[in-house]
Amino acid sequence: MMEDDRSDFEKNRREKILSLGRDEDAFQLGIETFVAADRHQFTYLWSWMGLPIIQMPTDIVSVQEIVWQTKPEVIIESGVARGGSVVFLASLLQLLGRGKVIGVDIDIRAHNRENIESHPMSHRICLIEGPSLDPKTIRQVEAQIPDGAKVMVILDSDHSYEHVLGELQQYSRFVTVGQYIVAADTILGHLSREQTPVVRSKVWYQGDEPLAAVRDFLERHPEFEADPLVNGKQLLASSPGGYLVRKK
Repeated sequence: MMEDDRSDFEKNRREKILSLGRDEDAFQLGIETFVAADRHQFTYLWSWMGLPIIQMPTDIVSVQEIVWQTKPEVIIESGVARGGSVVFLASLLQLLGRGKVIGVDIDIRAHNRENIESHPMSHRICLIEGPSLDPKTIRQVEAQIPDGAKVMVILDSDHSYEHVLGELQQYSRFVTVGQYIVAADTILGHLSREQTPVVRSKVWYQGDEPLAAVRDFLERHPEFEADPLVNGKQLLASSPGGYLVRKK
C-alpha cells in the first residue's frame, strides 16, 4: 500500500509557488513570451462554453482555483465584453450549486447580450448596463447582493489608473472576509512603452494602468493583501500582483 503523500505534495507545491514568485529571470522570460504572443492577439484565441473569454489561460485556472477554494455566492465582474468570462464564472457557481454573477458594463452590445442570455448558464447571470463607477450602477449592483452573501469581485473594464483605483475603492466594500478582488491586466505595469499592446480600443502605458492603482490601493487598505500563493504563479498571465484577498 502506497504512503499517503498528500501533505508532502501540498508542502512542495507551496514552496515551488513561492520560489517561482521570486524568480525574476523566469518572470522576464514570461513577459517576453507574453509580448510575442500578443502579436497574434493571444488572449482573443480562447473561448469558454462557446463564447470568447479574452483571458490568459493562467488567469482562467487561477480564478477557478480561487472560486473552488473560497466558494463565493456572488461574483461581481466589471467588463462583460463578449460574455465568455461571465459564463465561465457562472459555470463554476453552477458546479457549486448556488450563486450568481453580476456582470457590469458601460455598453453591453445587443449581439453579446443575446449570446449571454440564450446561454445555458444565463440563469446564474445578472447583467447591469451602465458606467461601473456611476452611483446608480453601484446601487443596482448592491441591490442584487443577498444579505450575508460571500462576495468576490473582478475588475476588467477601463484599465486606466484613475478608473481602476476608483473601482477598487468602490467595489472592495462588497468583498467579504476571505474573498478576493482581482484587478485584471496588471501586466501592463511591467511592460515598457515599446512592449505595451497597442492593437486595442484604448492603450494604457506604465503608470496609468491597473498595477499602479493596486499598489496605491493596498497602501490605503491594510485589510487587503496581495496573496503570495496566487500571485506567485502568475507566469504567462495578465494579472500578476492583481489577486488581492480580504484578511479582515
